[in-house]
This record gives sequence, structure tokens and C-alpha cells, in this order.
Amino acid sequence: MLQITQSLRDGSTELAAGPSVQLMRSAVQIRSDRTLLSAGTERMLAEFGRASWVGRARQQPDKVRMVLDKVRTDGLLATIDSVQAKLAQPIALGYCNVGVVLDCGPEVWGFGRGDRVASNGPHAEVVSVPQNLCARIPCNVSDDQASFTVLGAIALQGVRLAQPTLGETFTVMGLGLIGILTAQILRAHGCRVFGVDPDQSKVEFARQFGVLPYPEGQIVDGVLITASTRSSEPVSKAALMCRKRGRIVLVGVTGLQLSRDDFYKKELSFQVSCSYGPGRYDPSYEDQGHDYPLPYVRWTAQRNFEAVLQLLSEGKLVVDPLISHRFPFERATEAYELLLSGKPHMGILLEYPTKPTTELLAHTINLYPPTPARQTVPSCPNVGVIGAGGYACKVLLPAFLKASANLISIASRSGLSAATAGRRFHFKKATTDIHSMLSDPRIDTIVIATRHDSHAQLVCDALTAGKHVFVEKPLAISADQLEAVRNAYTSTTVPRLLMVGFNRRFAPHVQRIKQLLASSPAAKSFIYTVNAGVIPPDHWTQDSSIGGGRILGEACHFIDLLRFLAASPIASVQTSRLAADTVTISLTFADGSIGSIHYFANGNKSFPKERLEVFASGRILLLDNFRSLRGHGWPGFKKMNLWRQDKGADAMAAAFMAAVREGKPSPIPFDELLEVTQATLQAATRS
Repeated sequence: MLQITQSLRDGSTELAAGPSVQLMRSAVQIRSDRTLLSAGTERMLAEFGRASWVGRARQQPDKVRMVLDKVRTDGLLATIDSVQAKLAQPIALGYCNVGVVLDCGPEVWGFGRGDRVASNGPHAEVVSVPQNLCARIPCNVSDDQASFTVLGAIALQGVRLAQPTLGETFTVMGLGLIGILTAQILRAHGCRVFGVDPDQSKVEFARQFGVLPYPEGQIVDGVLITASTRSSEPVSKAALMCRKRGRIVLVGVTGLQLSRDDFYKKELSFQVSCSYGPGRYDPSYEDQGHDYPLPYVRWTAQRNFEAVLQLLSEGKLVVDPLISHRFPFERATEAYELLLSGKPHMGILLEYPTKPTTELLAHTINLYPPTPARQTVPSCPNVGVIGAGGYACKVLLPAFLKASANLISIASRSGLSAATAGRRFHFKKATTDIHSMLSDPRIDTIVIATRHDSHAQLVCDALTAGKHVFVEKPLAISADQLEAVRNAYTSTTVPRLLMVGFNRRFAPHVQRIKQLLASSPAAKSFIYTVNAGVIPPDHWTQDSSIGGGRILGEACHFIDLLRFLAASPIASVQTSRLAADTVTISLTFADGSIGSIHYFANGNKSFPKERLEVFASGRILLLDNFRSLRGHGWPGFKKMNLWRQDKGADAMAAAFMAAVREGKPSPIPFDELLEVTQATLQAATRS
């Protein structure tokens, strides 16, 4: 399957081959027939990617501040690694898709195989789209016309927020595709519409849709801004155009340096329109397929799609004149060159070839990297990796590559991320079929780096398949899941290693602390401060059913580290909670040692993320963000500094690979994995 991707590193676009996307439970699988380029959004992304470093910095000053904060806390080299890892991840382009339904997830209703649908799927031969972001196409609406559905919904949502009434007068600022669609929808409401655009040819072009040139000084009831610019001038001009108590709706992108005086004297209202309508960016609506009840939310994203298709069906929305160029899908990169060329264009359509369904739905592909394939090491484990997200590509895969793992196959839901990571790290295959990986007799070790809710089941499946397992933390997010893992591990007929990615205990500084504490057998006191930072409440890690919450997902690291340094079983766990992700966890150990983990999300990013203080036998050790270790009162030890922050990921992967290769016990005993996970579950549920 082919898909258009864009490099964040240089803005280039390419047709990337990958395995067919995995069909989710509440999603619809679609074979693409047409997709429409979004001139505003996709041109903006391409221009950003092709801009110089200085140009990018000017466009995203908030990101620059984040980078500078990270340099101050984590060091220059660690920051460079993070930035390079981010730039190495290509993005999928497009969100105006028309095609035919190939299959539906088990929780989908209202769609069936063979239905023609419009969706926000990307530019790809096969897409998997949430059912609430799809709509059936009426028989009298062509594929070409239906490709404007999503852009039409963006325009329609802006119009809904403007609340036009019959006979009112509006101005549309910016007469690109969305601007002209907005103008037509306003006219369908019985409004008189003026148009403004710095390109006079677009003003003339809009006349055929009933849009009048704006006469200087004309006062209107409202303004919809569909332009894309960093200037604040459109908002200022809109305020001057409006009557008293007029309405301004921002559908496009502009600067927002507003003059209070312009709005104050006229009591103007100003609102920003969000994409296609209610439900957009809501995981419950999109990913889980939960619709908003019609009596309470009349117009959702999907219902806006349906309304646009109805306008197309009735001839009240005319889009055929908006199509200026067509390209076969295999020449898609030429379409993007046109988009950036400055040459006149409006709607650019991509037309997809007819291919056998079996070819389109291949869930596993062989990878042929542009550089010579890395030679396998006969004595090293053959590894399959499940998950190709940011942490896997930035930390785990480089670590296992350094540990001489034979990387055989990598899997992800989207397929694109698996193929991208597979080529980068010289895997032989990329797949969206996890079961084929687990049943592959060549693979003896599985690395799991997926979302937290899937960890326990994948561990059980891999152990049952007779594989050694490395799983990124946490091991489980519920007691039932943990018990299932225990049963799977203890019931394997051939002993297999199970390891959780508690990398901090392998860090050079921590290993030095462990050596120093070995000379001090007395009970110890630990204070671990974690400046965790804010994560939005709707982020998947905060969802108890998916991420388990931040305490389960992240604090397990710090509980494990104190358990390792105390070298004694955890006797009790208590939690004091200010908020869901701002807590103090108090631990006592069987040998009398105590530890406090202050996991705080209410701090500031300019402060280092992690600090560990160890008090023992009249001596103190201070570990600062895995960059420096200082000793107070320790004979023969004062400090240990590293040029590069090292949290132990490389040493962890090497230890696990060595244990698998040499038939040694797991670097972390299974009983400790259970103990730390049980303690974390207690910390997450107690207050």
C-alpha cells in the first residue's frame, strides 16, 4: 500500500510503501478513489518543512522555548537527540478522502461493504477512518464533488458559529477553496455575500458563485475569515467592517494581535471555529465511536459531513469549477510541487489506480532499505518489535541495535510508522499483523512498546507463543491483568525471560550509587523529586482505561529504582494526593529503609525533571537529572559527571540481550517485577 508522507526535516514529500493499516473496532476500512489537496493546511506544512532553522523558529517560538528549557535541564546532546528523533518521524498528509468501504470494525453500524463514503482519511490507497468521521455519498454526487466534503464541513462549521439569518450581509475574507465554499453556504442561508482577497483574480473568479467584490466602507452583519496568514490585519479589518454587535468567526489562520478598542466600542463577538464541528479531537467521539445525542448536539462533525453532501446533492453547493488540476496518485509529488510553485491553482485532485484488493490489503511487506541491510549476528536473538512510536524510535530501537539484536520484524497499527522505523533501523519486515509475528518461528524475542492497556495481553500472548519478552513499563494497569501475566509466566512449558523496561536501575550513576551503598548496610532514606510537568487531561496517558494514569504509567519507574537501591522488599505503600498526577508516595522497606517519591505536575519546565537524594550512615548522595552525582561524606568519592544524560536504556537492552543469548536469568527477577507493579497499583489507587 502506498501513502503520501512529508518529512519534517526538509519538507519533502514522497510515496511511501507500507503494510495495510490495521482495522480498529469502531473504524471503517476504505479503498481510496479520490483525495483532494487542502491548499491552505498542506501548503503551510510543506513551507514549514522547507523553511530554514531560523524560519521555523520564527514560526514556532513556543517550541523554541521548550527546546531551550530542555537544553538547560537535560543538556545539549540529549536535546539534539530528541529533536532529531522528532524530525525523523514523517507525517501522513491529507484529510479529504473519497472511496469504497472494504470492511468495517465489529463496533461499526450504519456502514457496509461497497458503500461509497467521504471521510477525513489521508492520501493513501487504503485508509482506516473512525466511523464518526465518515458519511455516505448520495448517488447523484460524483466522487470529484464528494472530495470537497471535509473542506465544506470546515466552512459549514464556521457559518454555523456565525449564526446567519435570512437577509443578512456577510464578508468572506480569503477566497481560496474554503472561502468560496463558505460564501456559497452563506448564500444558501439567504445572505448577501461580499468577498475580499489580496489576489484580485480570486475576487473575479468568485463572481460566478454570486460573491460580490467588497465595496470600501460597506458595513456588514458579520465576517468570516478564511485566510491563512501570520498577519493580524484581517482581524483588524473585519472589526472595521462589522456593524455594532457584529460577529467575526475565524475559520482560517491569522495573527491575533487584537485592538481592544475596535471590539469594545462595537461590542463585537469573536470566535474561532474548530475544524469540522463538535466531536473533532474528542477521543470518545473519534476513537471509541460514541456519538453525541442529536437532541443535545444537533450538528456534529459527521452530521456536518452529511449536510454538505446534501447541499451537493441538491445543487446548492457547486464545486466542479473549483477543480483546476488532476494528477494520478503515482505522480502525487508533482501535485505538491504545483502547490508550492506559486502558479495559479484551486482544487487539486489525486486519482487512484485500480489494484487487486489482496495487494492493497497486504499486512506484511518486505523492506528494502536504501542503505545495505545490516548483517545479522548468528549468536544474537532474533527480535520482533510491537510498536513504533516516539519512545520506541528514540530510545528502545537504538538501544537494541547497539546490543546487536537481529531486528526481524516491526509492527504498528498504522503501518506507516512500522515501515518508517523498519527502514531506519534495518528491519527485514514491517507489518500490522501482530499474530503473524508471534507465530514466526524465526523470532525468539518480542519487544513490546505499545500503549499501556495492551501490555499485559501482548505479554501473555508472546509468552504463550514461546517467546522471550521485553515490555516497556508498565507491566499491567490492573490487578486482573497482573494476575494474567503471572499465570502466563508460570505456566510456560519452556522457561522464558520476562523483562520490564525499568531502565533507570541500569544508569551509570545509579550503578555507582549501588556500589557505594553496598558499603553502608544500615537502613537508608530516599527522597525522589520528579518535576513531571503538565499533560492535558485528555491525553491518552491520563485515561485510566488506556494509559492507566500517570502514576501507573510513570511512577512505576521511581518505585522500581528505590526498590533496587534499597535491596529490600517493599513493606508498605501510602499516597498523599493533591491531584491525579501530583502525589507523594511513601514507601517503607523490610530492612527499615524509607523512601518518598514526590511526583509533581505543578512545577516549571525550567527546573530539572528528576532529582534523587540518598541519606545513609551520616552520608549523602545527590543525583541530579542523570547528569551529575555528588557525594557528601563518602570516603574516596566526591562527584561523577557525564557529558550526555544517560538513564540506562543502552545498558538495559544490552543486559537483556546478553541474558537471552547466554541463557542467564532475567536482569530483573520476575518476583521484583510483580512486587513493583503491585506497589504501583496500590499507589495509584490509594489517597
